[in-house]
Amino acid sequence: MASLNVLLLPEPGSGHLMSLIEAGKRLLGHGGRHAQEFTVTVLIVRPPTPETTSEVDAHVRRVEASGIGVRFHHLPAEEPPTDCGGNLQEFKSRYLELYKPHVRAAARELRASALVIDFFATTVLDVARELAVPAYIYFTSTAGLLALMLRLPALEREVDVDFEAYEGTVDVPGLPPVPAGSTPGFMGRKSSPNFTWFVYHGRRFMDADGIIVNTVAELEPGLLAAIAEGRCAPGRRPAPPLYPIGPVLDLGARDGASDEACVRWLDAQPRASVVFLCFGSLGWFDAAKAREVAAGLERSGHRFLWALRGPPAAGSRHPSDADLDALLPKGFLERTDGRGLVWPRWAPQKAVLAHPAVGGFVTHCGWNSTLESLWHGVPLAPWPLYAEQHLNAFELVADMGVAVPLQVDRKRDNFVEAAELERAVRSLLGGGSEEARRAREKAAEMKAACRKAVAEGGSSHAALERLREAIREGAGAGTATTA
Repeated sequence: MASLNVLLLPEPGSGHLMSLIEAGKRLLGHGGRHAQEFTVTVLIVRPPTPETTSEVDAHVRRVEASGIGVRFHHLPAEEPPTDCGGNLQEFKSRYLELYKPHVRAAARELRASALVIDFFATTVLDVARELAVPAYIYFTSTAGLLALMLRLPALEREVDVDFEAYEGTVDVPGLPPVPAGSTPGFMGRKSSPNFTWFVYHGRRFMDADGIIVNTVAELEPGLLAAIAEGRCAPGRRPAPPLYPIGPVLDLGARDGASDEACVRWLDAQPRASVVFLCFGSLGWFDAAKAREVAAGLERSGHRFLWALRGPPAAGSRHPSDADLDALLPKGFLERTDGRGLVWPRWAPQKAVLAHPAVGGFVTHCGWNSTLESLWHGVPLAPWPLYAEQHLNAFELVADMGVAVPLQVDRKRDNFVEAAELERAVRSLLGGGSEEARRAREKAAEMKAACRKAVAEGGSSHAALERLREAIREGAGAGTATTA
């Protein structure tokens, strides 16, 4: 019997691409018995910039060399839209829409049994319906953001002002009332193309045969229940089946290696004594923010490892290696020598979070970074910067309870005062408050829950089995051959 060929269509950003490839590995069972039953082929969309092209090409080469069995099919290139005016969500959505004809051709050529598409690619659901191929959304973020997006078509009508001017709370079933200031940036102005596209995606999710979510049932039980019960989209048909298969992380990858000097520095520190500060692939600080952080860390008296990045070079979105003399207060490095390390370039985050010396994580709240932290039981202090991170931060504190709050001034470009950072660091590393104790305990509980979920018999393992069975049933109905 021929294997069932599942086509994956990721958004070409490295975070989305790598997560969906890892989900494909899960479907194959990491070379186990399912590798004979399923074939996974990743449809590669040309990244819009040379910088991201080199990142994607390098990751594809690593996966191909691993022998895991994931295949790649490069789609013909399309010219990216040039009239999006800096609206990133609009750009991603429109760029993926251009690839619909190429996805149609690939689905026919490769005899697709199912399509799994990034949540920015919901226009491609039209192709799946045309070819009678089952289609699943792959949702790289939280069930909290998924619930909000399903609510957006109704929220657009219910809230009669722009969300950036709204002073109330937003109802997201499964979460405590969400302050308007904690909603994602794309919700700011209703006239924004970004908002329009997210409303569109929220409607189109309902047309999928299922939604695969990079979360764990035990992390977001109330949200997953609210979505499944139809409370996020009242008056519309029930939501498609949910498959929470997370945490989807490439836990075997050496993200730069544990022999980096910053990891060796951790070897000399006591257990759970170091706070790690790192802000993702796009996070960087100017001198004003960096000096405020330095003051807070110095006054905290605690050990720290700070991955500090400087502003991007011209024409790039990615941070540069930091010029410490330009960014830090005079004498800071000398005064904190021995108990702190400022790392001025990319840091091997997975290796750092896995180190027993790390007792807390000040993070931008990107979902991949958050899951890595919880996999290792490290409590967080959320410092959101962009995208959906403000909603993630709210959920981590108010719902999951795995983080201590950090007051971020969104109107001042997400500025944090030194005294506020000092308080959060003290809380993370042994502060006596009930809030801090709860965050440390909950992070330890979630470490156990995440590991149990992906083991045989766990909730994510069971969701993956349900997904495989749904794909089998779709193929059995003849959908793979009607093209």
